[in-house]
Amino acid sequence: MRFMVLVKATAESEAGVQPSDEMLREMMAFNEELVKAGVLLAGEGLHPSAKGARVQFSGDKRTVVDGPFAETKELIGGFWLLEVKSLEEAVEWVKRVPNTDGGESEIEIRQVFTVEDFENASPEVKAHEQELRAVIGNG
Repeated sequence: MRFMVLVKATAESEAGVQPSDEMLREMMAFNEELVKAGVLLAGEGLHPSAKGARVQFSGDKRTVVDGPFAETKELIGGFWLLEVKSLEEAVEWVKRVPNTDGGESEIEIRQVFTVEDFENASPEVKAHEQELRAVIGNG
C-alpha cells in the first residue's frame, strides 16, 4: 500500500524561513531510516505558496490564481510517499518524524488509490494503467 504523508505548512515555512543545518541533519537521518527500511518512494519539501499557483476549473473555463494563499493551516509544506503494509505502519513511521523546531505542527496520512480500487474500471483501463506505470518505472 502506498501512503502520501502530507506535512502541513507553518507560518515560518510560508514566510520562506530556511531550516537550520541541525534541522536538515535530523530530517536527513530520518529519511535515511526510511530508505534503509525500503519504504520511501519519494519525499520533498515545498517552496512557500507565494511561489505557487492554483488553477480553478469551472466547466471549460480555467482561472489561474497566483500565491500566496491565505489559510496556512490548509497548505502543504512537504510530503513523503511511502510504500508500507498498512495505515498503522505509516502512522508508526510518522510518529518518528523529528519535530525539529519543537513547535506545533501536523502531518496528514492518506492512502493512494490504485486502479484496482475502482470497481467500475474496465480490464482495458486497468491494463492501460499498468502500461503507464511500467513506462514511468512505478509498476
